[in-house]
Amino acid sequence: MKRKILFFLTFLLFLLSILSFPGLSKKLPKDLGPKYKKWLKEEVVYIITPKEKEVFLQLETDRERNLFIESFWKHRDPNPNTPENEFKEEHYSRIKYANQYFGREAPGKGWRSAMGRIYIILGASPYIERYENLSEVYPVIIWSYEARPEFGLLQAFNVVFFKRGGMGEYELYSPVRFGPQHLLVHFKGDPSDYHSAYRQLFEVEPALAYSSLTLLPGERTYVTSPSLASEILIHATIPAVPYKQVKDSWAEKLLAYKDIVEVEYSVNYIDSDSFLRVMEDKSGIYFVHYLIEPSRLTFEQYGRRFLANLEINGKISDLEGNTVFQYERTIPIEFNQEQMNSIRNKLFSFQDMFPLVEGNYKLNLLLKNKVSKEFTSVEKDISIPKSSNALRMSPLILANRALTNSKYRGKSKPFLFGDTQLVPSPRNDFLQQDLLHLFFQIHGLTKDLKETGALEYTISTRDKKVQSFRKEIKDYPNVLNFFEDIPLSGLAPAYYKIRASLFDKGQKEILYEEADFYITHTPSIPRPWLLSLPVSSPEDPTYLNILGNQYLNKKDPSRARQLLEAAYRKNPESAKFALDFCRSLFNLKDYQKVKEIALPFLDRPEKHEFYAILGQSCQVLGELSDAISHYKNYLAYYGTNIQILNSVGDCYYQLGNKEEALTAWEKSLELKPKQEKLRKLVESLRGKK
Repeated sequence: MKRKILFFLTFLLFLLSILSFPGLSKKLPKDLGPKYKKWLKEEVVYIITPKEKEVFLQLETDRERNLFIESFWKHRDPNPNTPENEFKEEHYSRIKYANQYFGREAPGKGWRSAMGRIYIILGASPYIERYENLSEVYPVIIWSYEARPEFGLLQAFNVVFFKRGGMGEYELYSPVRFGPQHLLVHFKGDPSDYHSAYRQLFEVEPALAYSSLTLLPGERTYVTSPSLASEILIHATIPAVPYKQVKDSWAEKLLAYKDIVEVEYSVNYIDSDSFLRVMEDKSGIYFVHYLIEPSRLTFEQYGRRFLANLEINGKISDLEGNTVFQYERTIPIEFNQEQMNSIRNKLFSFQDMFPLVEGNYKLNLLLKNKVSKEFTSVEKDISIPKSSNALRMSPLILANRALTNSKYRGKSKPFLFGDTQLVPSPRNDFLQQDLLHLFFQIHGLTKDLKETGALEYTISTRDKKVQSFRKEIKDYPNVLNFFEDIPLSGLAPAYYKIRASLFDKGQKEILYEEADFYITHTPSIPRPWLLSLPVSSPEDPTYLNILGNQYLNKKDPSRARQLLEAAYRKNPESAKFALDFCRSLFNLKDYQKVKEIALPFLDRPEKHEFYAILGQSCQVLGELSDAISHYKNYLAYYGTNIQILNSVGDCYYQLGNKEEALTAWEKSLELKPKQEKLRKLVESLRGKK
């Protein structure tokens, strides 16, 4: 039986050894310079997280690596408002100490030793016991540490070092791998006989005998079964302490956005929480409502003014990576001293919305503070259902506040439904005295369900139902938007799940949605201050234009034309609406219609916007002289353009004017020499071989 236990413990030790200190395991790329190899393999080997290391090894240039290293230390700085980085200074101080005082009896530097490794990770022990002069025991040193729950160290613990066989450098002692028999100078019994070894060590030094079985003071253990918790402590919990001191998501963000954000932003990624829901407007348009709460919003003070300048860049791509929609918002914020005092200790929540056509997408959102050069990002999957009469329920929105009779009623505003403005939190956190304001939509309700259906609301915790009630569908004033206010006063602080279910007249559950939330035990929750910009009403043709362009980007010109034409018909004076409509017509090869829409704008200030599409349409229609005229007007306004120059050359060539064609094409080749097909044509016309 003892041998089976020993085999199991040995196997566990093997698994833990694979997991512990991952910074020592992976090979480095050969092209990593000495400076960066030293930084990775020596200076931060014990504190860099696996994710950070993985990202660092994917960087391709020294510039990127330098930015990474700068950001690495910045995200560990306990006080970013001071010029010193106390964490970095302490870390290098520990390395220096380890090299000076540890590993003296080994060929490598002190940071490589067992003591050096533990010292760099945990720092100095407040209490040290030494057993170095006992004739019956090999030299042993015990470092004791207090509990540090924030790092997963839930109770006080010891780290034991010993000289195996009484020689060489101090090694990290494991109750499972070694046991008390390895601490005794004259133990001659069975190596697996923990009991005999323990009794012999107990006679020499009782306190040391207890530490030989467990590193956790107060742990109840058995002589024949050394502490598994101690094994996990030294091979998993302690190595993971540095990982709990930082949120390493910044590394992935730096890798993802290093070619997008400017250099000064790349080292200033900040964490954020976010929340997103897709809801249908009364006009039938689906809007994506979202909010983002960065961990901080930094203001710069100029006299008595406090300034921030936000730039929001949104990109929606289909599952093949094709861009369907992009947008940008710039929001300057200026506060006086009184306003600044009112929000100084609060989080900041930015809320926004945009329309989106049916399909499955990826959202990439970048929020930058142009004053402080900080940025954060959001990546979400979005699914917009097809418009149909199919019965379905939207995901739930849980809000901690609901403002009725909003002054923005009738307009489009994030999380505004009808005349009710919801204020959700991305964390779904509530107080016991709060009302939980629940909102969702049901699409495709049949007449029968409207008359006989019912909604049931159930709150449960740990799969135990704690609250439930029903309400008839016919009792709701709106059969698309459903609001329900649920008091939480009878619920204890805990994590909960709320379920909204639709039942038919036969009491069969036919739809449901669920959401998690929690009630905190704290007396208050610091709610953020909100920045939410109202936009136009859903009837504004701008939305038709946006949706039409999305279909254009999805290579669906027929549906694009329908929406873009509707936007244009509602506001035919808009140059943007007219130009976008022309683009859809061009894709459908209705070139004559393009001319009909675009030509009137040549008498308008926006005429330059129509030169290219008029030139292209005239060229296809064979109206080559007109095409050349439009193209030349384009070049006169915008300057050189390879595609336009080549089109001018094509038109002249078709008209038989080879000299003018060559002039245009040769200018194009000057700008872009690598056009082999065009170069061969020019050479043949010039009589060159």
